[in-house]
Amino acid sequence: MPASQQLSRLFGRRRFNIKPGLERITALLERHGHPERSFAAIHVVGTNGKGSTAAFLAAIIEQAGYCTGLFTSPHLVSYTERFRVNGVDCPPEQLEALIPDLLEQAGPDDTFFELTTALACHWFARNKVQLAVLEAGMGGRSDATAAVAGIATIISPIALDHCQWLGNDLQSIAAEKVAIARPGSPVISAVQPPDVQAVIEEYCRTNNNRLLLAGRDFNATSNGADTGLTFTGSSGSLSGLHPSLSGSYQTGNAALALAAAEQLATLGFPISQQAMQAGLATARWPGRLERLRLADGSELLLDGAHNPAGAQALAAALQELGKRRIILLLGMMEDKDLQGVLQPLLQRVQQVITVSPAQERALPATELAARCRTAGTPATAADSVAAGLEAARAAAGPGDLIVAAGSLFLVGELKALLAGVPCEAVRG
Repeated sequence: MPASQQLSRLFGRRRFNIKPGLERITALLERHGHPERSFAAIHVVGTNGKGSTAAFLAAIIEQAGYCTGLFTSPHLVSYTERFRVNGVDCPPEQLEALIPDLLEQAGPDDTFFELTTALACHWFARNKVQLAVLEAGMGGRSDATAAVAGIATIISPIALDHCQWLGNDLQSIAAEKVAIARPGSPVISAVQPPDVQAVIEEYCRTNNNRLLLAGRDFNATSNGADTGLTFTGSSGSLSGLHPSLSGSYQTGNAALALAAAEQLATLGFPISQQAMQAGLATARWPGRLERLRLADGSELLLDGAHNPAGAQALAAALQELGKRRIILLLGMMEDKDLQGVLQPLLQRVQQVITVSPAQERALPATELAARCRTAGTPATAADSVAAGLEAARAAAGPGDLIVAAGSLFLVGELKALLAGVPCEAVRG
């Protein structure tokens, strides 16, 4: 069967949507001989910054000399991006070869993300991965990645998102996220709202987890662009750190990864300061404040901001750029907090061009443009992502910046368009 048909069979499992619970994924891993038991895993949960933090930590572990796996979602352009070993995406032909056996072993109701998680475990086991960094899909205790026992858990900043599955308040969401942590294992948390921190602290007390809190047990501070960051943690201070990822908010994500690296030393995986420095400097995580120079000379900034916290971080990054005219190419999904995303972003932009990414749940571009105009910002709708990019380029003058945001699906579609390759867009 051609490769594209194999992927189509797997992507067809999206019809089962999201089904919290570990019964199906646990049974699937058991039928595959428990590949997840062949490596040690670090879980990364939270709302914003999960992917960047996971990318930083995986790069640090790799620089320390361990065979390193990284599992993330969603992908931007190619499904193979979700599975990295030592920084290299899984080769498409090898991934395709694994899918038939995976589907033969699958239960009738196994979801797309469950099968994808099992595929990651199988690929990591085959490549003799020693340490794997696993980004949760959206939750915690009920996320498919929770079927893999973790030796440590990182919690990035928690905010309201995926409320229909995780709960309508921060405490409920925090309780779901932190519960992925295995009792007795270390938990490394970003600065959280007081009610979220209280939930995390209570879980850790009850389950004998050592809790390390940003701002209390570790911290990273910026010394300016030339001198980089200084990190202070349980094993002392480390200066001259230069994260490869842009944005002042990456300071907090880098600190989480460094604090987790320190904990790995207590768990039998020592990591040198040189590996920490090199890992931060070499980490890659496309589509988050990613700057591109287009063929006509215009500048494009890609960012997957799709919830209020992400939009606020993007708005802060745009403010740091100084007074530039900004054209926003905006595409969003209909289940997102539209007002919460628009409010911070529209304060920083002068013109909006709206698009509908090629997704079933994409918000119509015309409706999105109308909402922007109601908020007082000039906006026009484009017929497609390609047409929207052309309109933005036509509107951009010398020194102007085009910013594409609102959905990782938009970012992925744009990256594929610019590269001239198909976009394997899929949620989950």
